[in-house]
Amino acid sequence: MSTFTLAASAEMLYLDLPFVERVRRIHARDLQVEIWNWATKDIDSLIETGAIFSSMTGYLEGNLTENDGIDELLRTAAMSLDVAERLDCPRLNLHGTGLDGDGLPVRPVEIVTPTMWLTAVDTLRRIAELGEAADRVFTLENLNLTVDHPGTPFARASDTLALVRAVDSPHLKMNLDLYHAQIGEGNLIDLVTESLPHIGEIQVADVPGRCEPGTGEINYMAIAAALDKLGYTGVVGLEGWASGDPDVALDAFVTAFSQ
Repeated sequence: MSTFTLAASAEMLYLDLPFVERVRRIHARDLQVEIWNWATKDIDSLIETGAIFSSMTGYLEGNLTENDGIDELLRTAAMSLDVAERLDCPRLNLHGTGLDGDGLPVRPVEIVTPTMWLTAVDTLRRIAELGEAADRVFTLENLNLTVDHPGTPFARASDTLALVRAVDSPHLKMNLDLYHAQIGEGNLIDLVTESLPHIGEIQVADVPGRCEPGTGEINYMAIAAALDKLGYTGVVGLEGWASGDPDVALDAFVTAFSQ
């Protein structure tokens, strides 16, 4: 039996229910809960559910490379840490830049320069220092440029891995999203093998469609077996839509990662 900790995103399941009820439903399945923008949530109500929160958004605005964006990123990351303490949430998620409500970059970037790389590493070192002071981990999530997030800098898994390696802090890890990686890079088992020492969490959904395992082309049972062989014992989170009944979707997810 594998020893992964399983979580699911309340942002993408039970969409016909109020948000707090979605959290309760996931918690009732003995799964940890992931949330996005905490500023739109009633934090007290979330605490009252008794759910274990695995991950939340770690900033509200800003980016890694521009002076005003860096200031906003650091400011709202500090605010996020205060909420993470209230929720007892260990991981706070970041992206290569600020995203709007449609998942598109607020400030699209076509070419990432060497100077931008160096600045991003410096910014992420400062983020890791905030995480260290609060005893939390920030995770940098890879995205895809083809379907969901065109114009996002540092989007590929190879980019996020390079940045996390450069910072080299236990308080900055990768959120390795295999849905995005399949669209952008593929070769997922080799990717998780290379990234393993730097992974703070793994997120999953199938391709195409971004629904539960078994609805697309990714062999998640093979990936689960590879992760088990590699000795990964961290969080695997379903960040995907239900293709039909959310409970059936969660059944498929749990089955794929409980062999």
